[in-house]
Amino acid sequence: MRVAIAGAGLAGLSCAKYLCDAGHTPVIYEARDVLGGKVAAWQDEDGDWYETGLHIFFGAYPNMLQLFGELGIEDRLQWKDHAMIFNQKDDPGTYSRFDFPDLPAPLNGVAAILGNNDMLTWPEKIQFGLGLVPAMLRGQDYVESCDQYSWTEWLRLHNIPERVNDEVFIAMSKALNFINPDEISSTVLLTALNRFLQEKNGSKMAFLDGNPPQRLCEPIVASIRERGGEVHLNRPLRQIQLAADGSVASFRIGGVKGNEHLEVEADAFVSALPVDPLKLLLPEPWKQMPYFQKLEGLKGVPVINIHLWFDRKLTAIDHLLFSRSELLSVYADMSNTCREYADPHRSMLELVFAPAAAWIGRSDADIVAATMAELQRLFPVHFSGDDQAQLRKARVVKTPQSVYKSVPGCQQLRPSQDAPIANFFLAGDFTMQRYLASMEGAVLSGKLCAEVVSRQSAPVLV
Repeated sequence: MRVAIAGAGLAGLSCAKYLCDAGHTPVIYEARDVLGGKVAAWQDEDGDWYETGLHIFFGAYPNMLQLFGELGIEDRLQWKDHAMIFNQKDDPGTYSRFDFPDLPAPLNGVAAILGNNDMLTWPEKIQFGLGLVPAMLRGQDYVESCDQYSWTEWLRLHNIPERVNDEVFIAMSKALNFINPDEISSTVLLTALNRFLQEKNGSKMAFLDGNPPQRLCEPIVASIRERGGEVHLNRPLRQIQLAADGSVASFRIGGVKGNEHLEVEADAFVSALPVDPLKLLLPEPWKQMPYFQKLEGLKGVPVINIHLWFDRKLTAIDHLLFSRSELLSVYADMSNTCREYADPHRSMLELVFAPAAAWIGRSDADIVAATMAELQRLFPVHFSGDDQAQLRKARVVKTPQSVYKSVPGCQQLRPSQDAPIANFFLAGDFTMQRYLASMEGAVLSGKLCAEVVSRQSAPVLV
């Protein structure tokens, strides 16, 4: 069966890969000239890479890790110490760690929380631990039921002091969905905490050893092409054309950078686009269907990713860092964490600016200046005195509509991969799967979409 797929992000690529596994022939059409979607990256005139986001791989990403294994590229994941590291707000330049010992889950997580005495008091730890008991005992059904509450509301319901937000969960909320605890659905944080506490290596983190398009996406493309599939860049989906019965007749593909317009016919059609551009392309007859009407409630959240190259080392820490800043979410010195970006003498910080709604329209210069002001707090030794670290260059990557904004009530709006159109299907981290808006969610959605397509194409035995 020939399957046309719009979008070469992780959802579209994984969908195509698993369709190949099932014996089908996928053909991907990607609007841009780069693979990866939300994990895209580009190379500047100096040969340095800058990325759409700071991408972290967790031990609680089974589908992503399976994909790495199937492609034979597990060695491209650079695993870090099993820890979570936070900047100390009241002691600039210092860090507080949650270290996970080599114990079965959830004992290692409990030990990590109890072993940190910098951020939470013992009464706060006990109250927070008791609040998590229902999630651990009742599982995902309980977690899904909490989508009616924001994280801050969930804390209040369980009589957990809101200082826990200030110390830990403002940083985690911004890292997971680029918004604050007052906005984010409690389902997001409870899902992450459940995985972290129930899987021994669930919260262990890895960085890719280089830029995502080459080190992750290209091996998927090679796997697809080796088995007869196709991947085409600079081929944007312009229109979903319908047949008389309301099914998809063809994808109208735009011609950019010298390419001709195409009318693509196939046995099945998949949108692996983010939810916001998909909504713009929905045919008018579909917009009245409840399945598609729900999509109006899903809206991408703005994100800004910043890259700063310095003339010296700012830190030797080889790990993700939670900034605990009003403006910044997480950051890492990529010259330490990523083999391709390694530099023993100079730092390249990659930082996530969040929440970004008030800043997405500001100039790059304003954003860099605000970030540099924050770095004076994070690295006071290097940005004071007569011999201060000098910024060599900067890159700002703005994504006005990134992953869907996970506010309360969103879970019921997320569609299945199986649309109510006979030959049309959806992939994307906004579709319903247990890992929410993440790289893992994108890969799992692609796998689930491929399963649905294959199941519907199977002959019916009578």
